[in-house]
This record gives sequence, C-alpha cells and structure tokens, in this order.
Amino acid sequence: MTGKVYPALAQRDRELGPFNAAPLTSDGERQHWHFKRDDHNVAWLLMDKADSSANVLSEELLRELDGILDKLASDRPAALVIRSAKASGFCMGADISQFRHLASQDEAVAKLNEAHRVVQKLADLPCPTIAVIHGAALGGGLELALCCDYRLAVPGAKFGTPEIQLGLHPGLGATVRLPALIPPIDAMTMMLTGKTVHDRKAKSLGLVDQLVEERHVAAAVTAAVQGEIDPSEQKAWNSKPFEHAIPRQLAGKRMRSQAASKAPPEHYPAPEALIELWEEHADNPEKMLHKEVESFARLLQTPTSQNLVRVFFLREKLKAQSKAGLEEDRDLPELRHIHVIGAGEMGGDIAAWCALQGLRVTLFDMKPEVIAKAVGKAAKLCDSKHLSPARTRDVLDRLIPDLANHGIRHADLVLEAVPEDLEIKRKVYAEVEPQLKPGAILATNTSSIQLEQLRENLQKPERLVGIHFFNPVASMQLVEVVAHDQVSESTLAQARHFVGRIDRLPAPVASAPGFLVNRALTPYLVETICLLDEGVDAEAIDQVALDFGMPMGPVELADQVGLDICLDVAAMLRERLDTEQPATPDWFSRKVEKGDLGRKTGKGLYNWEDGKPQKRDTFDPAPEDTLDRLILPMLNACQACLREKVIENEDLLDGAMIFATGFAPFRGGPMHYARDRGTEDIAARLRHLQDKHGQRFQPDPGWDQQETASA
Repeated sequence: MTGKVYPALAQRDRELGPFNAAPLTSDGERQHWHFKRDDHNVAWLLMDKADSSANVLSEELLRELDGILDKLASDRPAALVIRSAKASGFCMGADISQFRHLASQDEAVAKLNEAHRVVQKLADLPCPTIAVIHGAALGGGLELALCCDYRLAVPGAKFGTPEIQLGLHPGLGATVRLPALIPPIDAMTMMLTGKTVHDRKAKSLGLVDQLVEERHVAAAVTAAVQGEIDPSEQKAWNSKPFEHAIPRQLAGKRMRSQAASKAPPEHYPAPEALIELWEEHADNPEKMLHKEVESFARLLQTPTSQNLVRVFFLREKLKAQSKAGLEEDRDLPELRHIHVIGAGEMGGDIAAWCALQGLRVTLFDMKPEVIAKAVGKAAKLCDSKHLSPARTRDVLDRLIPDLANHGIRHADLVLEAVPEDLEIKRKVYAEVEPQLKPGAILATNTSSIQLEQLRENLQKPERLVGIHFFNPVASMQLVEVVAHDQVSESTLAQARHFVGRIDRLPAPVASAPGFLVNRALTPYLVETICLLDEGVDAEAIDQVALDFGMPMGPVELADQVGLDICLDVAAMLRERLDTEQPATPDWFSRKVEKGDLGRKTGKGLYNWEDGKPQKRDTFDPAPEDTLDRLILPMLNACQACLREKVIENEDLLDGAMIFATGFAPFRGGPMHYARDRGTEDIAARLRHLQDKHGQRFQPDPGWDQQETASA
C-alpha cells in the first residue's frame, strides 16, 4: 500500500522527476545524493544530507558530487536537474562545524580549493544544468545554484549570502558569479549585509530565471532543456561602468562608509576584505576566484570569525533547549491555543507574535481600546514582515479579542502580562487557576518578581512557569524560561518547547532576583547613571560602549528600556541582593516622577524625535576608566549568576547575553571575553575600581574559584 500512496504524495509535495514513482532509498554507493535518469535522459540529482533535517555542504557531500559529475562528463545526459530531497529547503549553506577543524590558513586554502574544483566541474558541465529551488538557498547552497545555467524557484524560496554574519564573505565563488548575474551593487549589498532576498525580488534581479508553482516544475524543466527559457545574464546598463576600476573604487568608498556605520572595520574585517576583492579584481574573474579563497581562509583565522562561529553554535545550543526533556515525556500535549492576559505593550506584542507563528491566541484586557491598539500593532507587524493581504488576514483571524476572558478555559497555556505588582498578579492567578483545563500551563511574563512569591497561594504550583520576553518582542530572540522550586519538569519542557515553537531561543534560568539578563544588565545601567551623576556627557558614555562593540550605548539603552523600569529593577536588586548597590540620584527619581521615562514618552536621558535620540555631535571624552566601570560590573554579575546556578553553564550564559542584550558578538559573550582577557586581570581590575569608587565593585567570589581551578 505504501508503494502506491507514495508517488501521489510525492507528486503533490515536490516534483522529483524519475523519483516520483518510488521511495527515496540509499543505493549503498552514495549517502548524500540520489541520482537517476528519466526516460528523456535528463539526470535528476537530489541533495539529501545524511542524518540531517536540512542540507548543508560538507566535505563528504562534495566528494560524492565530484564522483557523480565525473560520470556525467563521460556519459553526458540531455540535462542535469539539481534539487533538494528534503522538505526543509534547498541548502542552508556550508557545514559550519567543519570550520572548527581547520588548524591553519594553509589547510583552509587547500580545502577551499578542493571545493572550488568540484563546483567548477558543475559550472563546466557540457549540458544544460538546472537548479530547482524551494525553501532556502543560502551561502554555499546559493553558490552551488549559481554554478547552474538555470535557476527555477518555487514561490516561498529565499536566497542569501549570510557569511558576513560569521565574520566571513562568500568563499565558493559567489564574489565572482553573483555580480556577474545580477546588478553588481545589488550583489555587493547582499554579500555585505547578509540579508535574504525573497522569490519575487530574486526574479526581478535576475537571480532566478523563472518563478514556478510546484505543479509546473516538470514543464519548466522541459522548457529549459529545450532552450525555451533564456538564462539570466547580467546585461543591465548600470553594470557596465563597474567593468572599470575607478567606478568600482567610487562605489567602494560609499560601501565602506555604510558598512562601517553598522560594523566597525576594527571589529569586523570581512566587509573591508570583500570590498577590496571587488575593487581590485572584479575585472579578472579567474584571479578573483583565487583571491577569494585566500581572503576567506585569512578571515577564518581571525578572532572575530572564530568568535562569531562560536556564537552560531551558542545559538544552536539555545535552540536545542526547546527539545530538552521531550524525549523522556513523549506524551506532552501540543500547545495550540494561547491566552494572554493584559494587552499592554508586552502582552499585546506577545499575542501578535504568537499569532504570526501560527498559534490561536485569545487576548484579554479590561479596556477595549487597549486590545484594539494591540490588534493594530499586529497588523503593522505583518506589514513589516512583508506578508500578503491573505496571510495578514489569517494572522489577524488567529488573534481573537476576548473581553470576557473566556479563553482561559480553552487555552493550553495562559500567560499573564499584567503590571509588575505582586498583589495584582496574585489576584489574576486566583481568578485564572480554577478555570484552567487539565494539563494547561500558567505562565508569567514577570521580569523581576521571584516565582516563589507568585506561587504561594496556588493549588497546583507545579504548573506555574516564568516565560519572560524582552522588548521589543518581534526583535528580541531570547526568552528566559524561569524555574522555581515546585515547578514540574513537564511544565518546564513544554514551556521551552513553546518558546522554540514560536521561533525564539529559550534560556533556562532559575528564579532569582532579576533572573539572569536583568541581574547582569542592571549594574551596567546603574553605573551609567553614576557616570552621568558625576557630570560625564551622555554621548561620551555611549561612545565608549559603541567602541567596545555594543549595539547601542547604555544611556540610549536605559531610555529604550524605560527609566521607570530601570528604577524599579535597581530598587528590587538593591533590596534582595547582598552586594552593595549605589543609591539612585535624586535627579533621576525626579525624572521618573515627572513622567520623563525615555523613548516611550519622548523625553528621558535624551530627547527623542521620530523614535531616535537627539545626540550632540561634540562632547567631552569620557574618563579613561569608563569602559571597565561599565563592563566589569556586568561581568561580575554574570559570574555571580554562574556561582549561584541561576544558569547552568558559561555557554548558555554567553548565548543568553548576546541574544538578549546584544553583548558585542565578535567578543564571543561576556564570560568568553573575561577568559580571553584573563580572569585574574578581571578580578584585579575590580579590586582597583573598588578602592577608587566603592564596594559595588567588590569582585564576586567566583573569580577566585576560577583562578584556583585554572591553576
């Protein structure tokens, strides 16, 4: 029966040529590719990376491809079709784990040259070659497709060169082949930003030759084989000037300025390396391919790339948390219906994000106008994600205003996002808990209240969990999943799985004052207020942090977070932690009392216009020790969180701080930075600051424990 059903399902799912008629099985000769010719001598080659849910280009996969291409060169087919056998997409790029095993620049050059040799065989194959792309074709996956004569894309396909996010530029020929195919400025923009290009944009650029529905793929392949589709070739008038060095240099100057504003070259060398490649060698493709390899191999050995590769794997470790615990408890119910209590800034945005991710969401608030505002923001979110009107309507249909709070009784997870007030939250729980259906989870978005206090009056405290989002919800990837001493393992597992289900990174933390992120971030912001109180210019403080590599300065960050929230969290930590915290200056408290709360009110530490802080261009430089005064208290708090087991290990901590606060990614995370700098130096510098500025800089005992362990 299976053999009869499979062809129909395969045909409906993806056009697989001669493989439509039989299941895909390994032939023993190849692990990563399926190969078969159809009745018209068209060879179909399906990429299917073994033991992986998505295709990535590994050394073994390319070695198999090399052998297949040798056979095709000697026994030429009418055409070659390459596509993915996996539903997840075409190819996500190179197997980044193999980058870590390259011991030297020379070894990297040798490996890259071998990969270039293989893909050049594809480019030189003496028959039409056709890449059929569904899902993502990224990095090396796109570079493989660029070696084909034709690219046919199924709606929903996306293309990109994200290597810049790893401190690299493309290394498998895209620096030459992409600018030859589409307008060079567009090609350079793709490579310099790492942003993806979606199906229709790719068609308009000439990156794909035809955009075809899956049911028409076979006909499009036939048309390409018969020469009825003209392959995309870059002949646009605006590409002609860049065949000469001077126009490339003029364009390169502007690219440098734009790249430096996002990624300073002293921290991120890859954009400059790519621009230099294009400026100096774009008129000699063969030489540029050679120089691309050298440049890529050199960048691979830089601390920036090694740390950004580390960040990639930190992200993978956080993603893996969404599956932790599910193996032992396979009968956990799927969370399909979410009920959110409180439609304010956080609650409304959480509800919108969950609906965007395909969940049914009921949203309660006592004020209809607040729910209406949240729905309006959800529509804007859909627009920012370039959703079609039909898909936007689907999202808004899933976001259901619920003025009567009826969703409690039907929801798989009820999440409260009411104000940070213990008594208000307890009143909500007293109303909610009796209405929860069996197996439902009660979650809180509290940012500061310990869950041991929140669970006190619950009949079933084992199903209360913290699911702490950061603002803005649609941009911040990290979500803290907060445990307390009576929560069940199944509740935690479901909470982590829910966070992964909505395309967010779960960071498992213990219930403690400020949890992890606010605990570590608050000393950074408190020291900022101390510097301002001493008369240091706000712009100077921000510049020190920006020069270190933070995405924004701490003064601007405090305004973004909200001065009222900064004040409350600082007061909470001052009350609940043993470590000394400086008193809040009167002028800061008066700002909050006056309602000057930062970006949300248009005035705070800066004045804000059109969502941007108004900063002076000229200001006095900050004192010499400003960087350590800002960064070391954050590191000290991170060390305390590790010592107190607020989070399990340094990798999870570094990942959480990078993805929640933007801690300079090229430094690999706060604890990685501390180890690179030397924990002895960190402790000594804290003691120096303690002598000069007070007890708030007292080194955490964990530093001495690390020194003893390393000795």
